[in-house]
Amino acid sequence: MIEAFLLPADQIPNTDQLAMFALLQTHFEGVHWTQFQADLGGKDWVILLKLAGVLKGFTTFCFYPAQRQGQIVRIVYSGDTITDPSMWSNPALAKAWTKAMQILHGAKPEKLYWLLISSGYRTYRFLSIFAKEFYPHYLHPTPPPVQDFIDQLAREKFQANYDPSVGIVRLPQPQVLTPNLRQVPMEKLGDRHVEFFLQKNPGHGQGDELVCLAEVSTENLTKAGLRIWHSSYAVNILS
Repeated sequence: MIEAFLLPADQIPNTDQLAMFALLQTHFEGVHWTQFQADLGGKDWVILLKLAGVLKGFTTFCFYPAQRQGQIVRIVYSGDTITDPSMWSNPALAKAWTKAMQILHGAKPEKLYWLLISSGYRTYRFLSIFAKEFYPHYLHPTPPPVQDFIDQLAREKFQANYDPSVGIVRLPQPQVLTPNLRQVPMEKLGDRHVEFFLQKNPGHGQGDELVCLAEVSTENLTKAGLRIWHSSYAVNILS
């Protein structure tokens, strides 16, 4: 059984950090320890997924306040996220992430928005499973007020590395998927979300990141998202 652990990013044991780094190296080219440490240093929390004590996936994220149309909201920003291919059809990470949002954001009155950057279609595709409304989306253009908010958040987070004309972040040291993972399977090319992602982020193969935004609320969850949200999946909280 896959176990999920939620712990502060500055309290990850060295053995787990080494396992996280090794997992990243199997999926991305040009991964450097200093770069990995820098990402970790800018995050508040980490979710670790383990099977019989062996790391099978993880995600890092942080919370911070932002202003939207004169109101204070909260942003959850996802950093390094990876799962072993044996986990790709397993909802454990999605369940653990939503449980973490419930635990850490809870009943706070501020709206919560998920800021996500994606260089792979699998990450982008999850948005359509989780959220009814997210941007950018193939069905309709991003409303100007939403695009303004995305631009605001991306400029604050990525500064000159963000190109607002295309909604893409180009990092100085991008993490590039290995060739086997960059390849989009033929059966996925008929998926409109995947096709849209490839159109919006033609440089994904070089590590370009598409900036995405979704509100995290029960009102914005799909049926599948609600099942995940209300699941009884347990997350072990370590501190």
